Amino acid sequence: MTAPDSIRAASCADDYDPNSMAVDKARGFIARFLVPVAETERVAVRAALGRVLAADVISPVDVPSHDNSAMDGYAARYANLEPPGDLKLKVIGSAFAGVPFRGEVKSGECVRIMTGGVIPDGADTIVMQEHAKAEDGWVTIGDGHKLGQHVRMAGEDLKNGQTALARGTWMRPAEVGLIASLGVGEVSVFRKLRVAFFSTGDELVSIGKPLGEGQIYDSNRYTLHAMLERLGCDILDMGVVRDDPALLEQAFKDAATKADVVITSGGVSVGEADFVKPLLDKLGEVVFWKIAMKPGRPLAYGRIGKAHFFGLPGNPVSVMVTFYQFVREALWTLTGRHPVPALPTFLVPCTSKLKKAPGRTEFQRGILTQDDTGLYSVRVTGEQGSGILRSMAEANCFIILPTDQGNVEPGALVQVQVMEGAV
Repeated sequence: MTAPDSIRAASCADDYDPNSMAVDKARGFIARFLVPVAETERVAVRAALGRVLAADVISPVDVPSHDNSAMDGYAARYANLEPPGDLKLKVIGSAFAGVPFRGEVKSGECVRIMTGGVIPDGADTIVMQEHAKAEDGWVTIGDGHKLGQHVRMAGEDLKNGQTALARGTWMRPAEVGLIASLGVGEVSVFRKLRVAFFSTGDELVSIGKPLGEGQIYDSNRYTLHAMLERLGCDILDMGVVRDDPALLEQAFKDAATKADVVITSGGVSVGEADFVKPLLDKLGEVVFWKIAMKPGRPLAYGRIGKAHFFGLPGNPVSVMVTFYQFVREALWTLTGRHPVPALPTFLVPCTSKLKKAPGRTEFQRGILTQDDTGLYSVRVTGEQGSGILRSMAEANCFIILPTDQGNVEPGALVQVQVMEGAV
């Protein structure tokens, strides 16, 4: 079934209500239509940071490539260390990382060895230097040692032919370093997701221009650009599109032909929806228009041509909340990342009194703190209006209040969703 056919089929679901979609249901509907990008490219390992692997990375070598010491100390035969009591061994040489000892360790002998040094022939156990006393070419060692202690075996981390990193892995510094440790210089990654976005509204003014009466600066495009940048997308900022049907239709067409995803802010709330919806019905299909949530109720999702479409609200806080709750996960899925990381959620006491009417899910902005004993608590940032962007700047989490939840008294447990560092 093609994606447009699936969108039409959504109306057959028993709980389908495009004008009041529950948060979890909306996430589920969106997930049905997400097919990751297929195009790939080869990039140097240094350029792979933030990209998604398009093929497994197979180790061409054992890691480590040889048995080596995990400690500074002495390489010896375990058979010499078994009798109880102190033992005196002759030091016959040294082994450094990259400079191995070429001889063989025999009974009654040992080799001074540094971390990373190759285990000499005949040796099978490392005695830490802290557990030995060296004097005049001999070393005195106490008892209590175990066979193979402090020895890192060849292939202990990865074996030749083993999958080091799987397709779908998002490349962090650790993954970059791991690939470099294999001697691999290039990897296959999915191409970057192309995302076009614009704001709608005659009241919006770009930064650097004077404000007229009733006008406001367009902060949403800057917020969206920053969040998309952190997800590693190819970004096309199409500016502000005025409330003109012809201009909007052309903007939608242009964006859909250039991008995998089209995001707008504004133009989907009550009243404005009558203006935009016919255009979207003409150019594509829409799964839903409203979400049973606060803030962010006017949220549209659908398709324009082959591009996914997210119509976000116009209020600045609502833009960020809906991006975190719906767009972020969808974009990660489309990039080919697997598994898609969920934002961490857990229960903590709330020190604030929260006002909440049952009937929809609320995402209040909170400040999660830790006291001297290590226990966490959360409080709201203050006024929770959807136009107060300062509440997002001060917050490091969302306080998630479920649909049936009413007011929350201080001390009650609430679910928090950590946002810091996520987008």
